[in-house]
Formats: sequence, C-alpha cells, structure tokens
Amino acid sequence: MTYLERNWWLLLLRGIAAILFGIAAFAWPGLTLSVLVILFGAWVLVDGAFAIADSIRYRDRLDRWWAFLLDGVLGVIVGLIALFMPGITAIALLMFVAAWAVVGGVLRIIAAIQLRKQIEGEWLLILGGVLSILFGVLLVTLPTAGLLSLIWLIAIWSIAIGVLFVVLSFGLRKAGRRRQGL
Repeated sequence: MTYLERNWWLLLLRGIAAILFGIAAFAWPGLTLSVLVILFGAWVLVDGAFAIADSIRYRDRLDRWWAFLLDGVLGVIVGLIALFMPGITAIALLMFVAAWAVVGGVLRIIAAIQLRKQIEGEWLLILGGVLSILFGVLLVTLPTAGLLSLIWLIAIWSIAIGVLFVVLSFGLRKAGRRRQGL
C-alpha cells in the first residue's frame, strides 16, 4: 500500500472543504464581497494547510513533493490575504483567485504526471488541473463580470474540484484495499 493510498482521507477532506464552500456560495449569492472574501479565505487556507501536510509527508517518497508544498503555500498566502484584507476590491479578489487557480492547476498536473505509476485515476488530478487553469484564464479574460457571476463561477469551480478530489480519494482507498487483499 502506497503512502497516497494510506492517506486517501487527506484528499477527501480537501474535497469536502471545496464542496462546502461551493454550496455556501450558491446558497447565499447575495453575500457582500467582504463575506465572500472571508469564506473564500477560510476555504483556501484549509485547502492549503492540507496540501502542505501532504507535501511534508510525501517528501521522502516523491521526487517532486515540492509541487504539493508550493500549491499549499500559495493557498495559505492567498487565504491569509483574503482573511486579513477582506475589504479588497472584487478585481483584486478575482486576480488572487485566478492566480491560485492557474498555478494550482499546473502543480496538480505536474503531481499527476509524477504519480501516474503509483496511483490509479491520476487522470482525475489532471482533469482537476486543467479545469483550474481554464477557470483562472476565464476569470482573467472576463474581469468585469458581475459579482453574482463571480460568485457562481467560484462556486461551480470549487464544487467541481471538490468532487474530483472526493472521487480520487475513494479511488486511492479502493486501490489500497486491493493491494492489501481486502
């Protein structure tokens, strides 16, 4: 059983946090920008912390564990900025989200390529990376979209990434059980 298979639950927690944030953004679309920024910051901070925890655990097992670390550090930085500067403008929030999405997407693709021989379903991580990159590019190319559109885009993206993480985590758990003969 590989490390990833044993610790599938970390990816599950990241997925659940993303889904919960997306549902909250859909449930309360009339939120003020400040509340949205705080919710976003909390989600990204939690996701970044789990990514950092994963990277520290992977450092002895993966050559490019730094991709997970960089993804996590970027998430924590963006999360802290959002939490401690909730009065930032919508465009600034948009650019933070776009940068995080693109860089995180690239790093997920790098990690998936490295892990392709160690896990099944790495294509889900690649798909998540591609969706993140496309989402980031969309945010940059349409910066003047209304706040409600921004909230919906962020909600859809976070739910999609969350579902992909949840599916991949259960795939890792299943692969680990198969290796153990359970």
